[in-house]
Amino acid sequence: MTTIKRCTSPEQAGWLELRVALWPAESSEHLAEMQDCCAQPQRYAQFLAYSDAGEAQGLVEIALRSDYVNGTDSSPVGFLEGLYVAPDCRRQGIARLLVEKAQQWAREQGCSEMASDALLENKASQDMHLALGFEETERVVYFRKPL
Repeated sequence: MTTIKRCTSPEQAGWLELRVALWPAESSEHLAEMQDCCAQPQRYAQFLAYSDAGEAQGLVEIALRSDYVNGTDSSPVGFLEGLYVAPDCRRQGIARLLVEKAQQWAREQGCSEMASDALLENKASQDMHLALGFEETERVVYFRKPL
């Protein structure tokens, strides 16, 4: 049976490893970001899924956003910043459990909507979002110009 626990410390077992698996290019920034998240529990929440043996199986990170979030009608919005399940633990309902916990936290913060995003080329993530009850609202291409 999977247990969901809130992360309250960057040292929490499995959190860093799952983050690195989800965002490998940002490895040098993880600990600082994790400390920031833990220091602002009213704005950020992180939950890990653990097996009965205590192994970290997955994570969800959610933020409270009060700025405009594409495709939403309310504020604040619970924004799914990251969702990851270890490859050998997928298709067991762990992502659904993690998102349900994130939704509960967002409701407790006064949110009536939750939002997320996925890269245009990440069809697996898009399919997962749809399977978890999200609906696509728009597609966006971002631009930048150096000054």
